This record gives sequence, structure tokens and C-alpha cells, in this order.
Amino acid sequence: MALMSRSSLEAHDLYRFYHAEEEETLALRGVSLRVEPGETVAVVGPSGSGKSTLLACLAGLDEPDGGYVVINGVRLTRRSESERAAIRARKIGIMLQSGNLFAQLTVHENVALQLRLAGTASATPIRSLLDELGVGHRAGARAGTISGGEAARAGLAVALAADPAVLLADEPTGEVDAETERRLLDVLRRRGANGGATVVVTHSDVLARWADRIIRLQDGRIVDE
Repeated sequence: MALMSRSSLEAHDLYRFYHAEEEETLALRGVSLRVEPGETVAVVGPSGSGKSTLLACLAGLDEPDGGYVVINGVRLTRRSESERAAIRARKIGIMLQSGNLFAQLTVHENVALQLRLAGTASATPIRSLLDELGVGHRAGARAGTISGGEAARAGLAVALAADPAVLLADEPTGEVDAETERRLLDVLRRRGANGGATVVVTHSDVLARWADRIIRLQDGRIVDE
């Protein structure tokens, strides 16, 4: 079902509970946010505050127990996994802290696979995108053989490949030096200038200060914005 919305992303009153035997963890407690085209929002907070759970719900990788998510006017929540996967492929770029790459494929092949899933051609040649992120020299390397920092940047390339309306990234500048972090911020800045919306989960003060807006989570709630 399409909804009337000019925002790139909207989350309405998200709740997420986890159960382990008699224990209940309240990972998200009524989180709402709205991200406009071209806007970058940084989500910060201590470990266990719900940041990664929020990102998973925004991406449709996890279903909230309450509330819903809308991407570019299309409701993502309460759909089948196949429907959510199709929406993700077309509209969302996702970079998690791990698991972004198929180890047996080369870096170039991982990016090309994402383009095939999205059913689109890249506006930027794959090698040029990898060069921008500082991993062009590893394009032919199998993903299972590259370093953690290289894997993070290659994962970001996969997320950006199809020029998604919304980028959701967990620690996109993790495991990189200050110079490389500046290079990645330049890439994200150009993306914002072209209307792309971005939500980043980060512990980086540099990235948080650079963002247009900061949302602070604690115990599954927004405590400051």
C-alpha cells in the first residue's frame, strides 16, 4: 500500500521486544523519526540502547512489535519477507557492521550482484565507486581475503551501488583512519547534495557532528534530538 509522503523515511512509534525464557528485553520503546531527502541523521547512544535494532527495523530486516516504517511513501512493515526484500533492493542501501559481502565473490562481483538485485545500472561505474571509497585496488580480491576496514568500505559500496533513496549504515567509518573517514564523508556529502537520505549509527564524534541532525537513544527511547 502506497502512502502519501514527501519524506524519504518515516518511522512511527516503533516497539520491539525480545524474549528469552522468562526475561523480556524492551529494545525499542516508541521510537519515531522522519528523514527528509538530502538529510543525514546520526543515531548515537551507549551499547544496548537499541541503535542496531532500530536500524534493522528501518531496513525491514526485523519486524517491530508495534508501529510501522514508510520508505518513499511505501509502507515496509507488515509485509511478507519477499515483499520487504523487493522494497529493500529498490529503495534502501544497507550497511551492517558485518555480513555485507559474500566471501566467495570478489569485491567487484559483490557490488554487481547488488545492482542485479535492484534491477538497475549504476550511475557511477563500479570501479569508480570503489576508487572513491579507497578500495578500487581490491576490486578483484575475494571478499573473504580483505581486511576489516576494506570490507567495511566495500560493504558501503554495495549499499550505495544502486543509488538508493535511503542509506542505512551501521558504523560506516569504523576501522578507518582520519583521512579515510574524511574521504567517506565527502562521498556521503555528495549523496546528500543529490537528494539521498542517510541514517547512520555511529560512535564517531566526527561523523555525528557532520550530520544534519543527531538522535540520541537510551534504553530504547529517544532522549535527545
